[in-house]
Amino acid sequence: MTHSTHRTFLAGRRQALAVLASLAAGTAALPGAALAQAYPAKPVTIIVPFAAGGTTDILARIIGQALTTELGQSVVVDNRAGAGGNIGGQAAARAQADGYTLFMGTVGTHAINASLYKKMPFDPVKDFAPLTRVANVPNLLVANPAQPYKNVKELIAYAKANPGKINFGSSGNGSSIHLSGELFKSMAKVDMVHVPYKGSAPAVTDLLGNQIGIMFDNMPSAIQHVRSGKLVPLAVTTAKRSPELPNVPTIAEAGVPGYEATSWFGMFAPAGTPAPVLAKLNAALVKVLAQADVKKKINEQGAETYSETPAQFAAFIQSESVKWGKVVKESGASLD
Repeated sequence: MTHSTHRTFLAGRRQALAVLASLAAGTAALPGAALAQAYPAKPVTIIVPFAAGGTTDILARIIGQALTTELGQSVVVDNRAGAGGNIGGQAAARAQADGYTLFMGTVGTHAINASLYKKMPFDPVKDFAPLTRVANVPNLLVANPAQPYKNVKELIAYAKANPGKINFGSSGNGSSIHLSGELFKSMAKVDMVHVPYKGSAPAVTDLLGNQIGIMFDNMPSAIQHVRSGKLVPLAVTTAKRSPELPNVPTIAEAGVPGYEATSWFGMFAPAGTPAPVLAKLNAALVKVLAQADVKKKINEQGAETYSETPAQFAAFIQSESVKWGKVVKESGASLD
């Protein structure tokens, strides 16, 4: 290379670097509106902290499909199961805060686990920016037909006359199914024995076989057995009756005033995600959750769509954390 060619090369390189620096400065100075307008420019991932096929996964896929159309970019689901949702939660908390990684959180990951696990791999408040709750799922108090109680008042009366004789199953220690039962024990002032299983399915199998008397199961997995007559529905755990089972009372209506336990699901972004991007995501979620086909698909799972502002969602999480923290403490449940 000659001296003149070398000088020309260096001058061109300096000019290119100057242009790149100018572009970088311009990008950094993009106003909020322009930043939101540019987002998303590539596919978005929703981390689901449970296995494929579960309620969390089903809801994420329904919403992800609708968001793909709304945002104009592919929205894909990444299942990171394990440790009661903590493995997926840790992955999402450590993801780049740019709006391209979202997290489908639950009552477990954001209101129960911090009290249940001695060591948490993430802070459910500090490490996440709440977007909106997306669905509430009732738990259904069901009994084997062979049991001598057919409603909540009869159940309470039997439990008080026979302390420690009623066994209630759950999908595992610290699950919303377990803690729904512990909350019932506390508020109804009854002594029942918790029997934890490795998942909801084996617990339901034993309930159908009358090895256990009752269960506070998630609506999607219990409703088929209620419709077939194999289980007796005593009450739903939510504040309002379920449209899927309108003749089944709430536990509060049926004899335990003030009782409410909801398995809820919500969308989060990593903390530090730019505010304009969070606003765009919230608006997109609220819009798709109002769509008739999305509502229908979610309702078919025994769930109810729900949307709110990030501030409302944050306040709700705080109240749920206090509520379930107390229940965990009183139940003595603890996991490493």
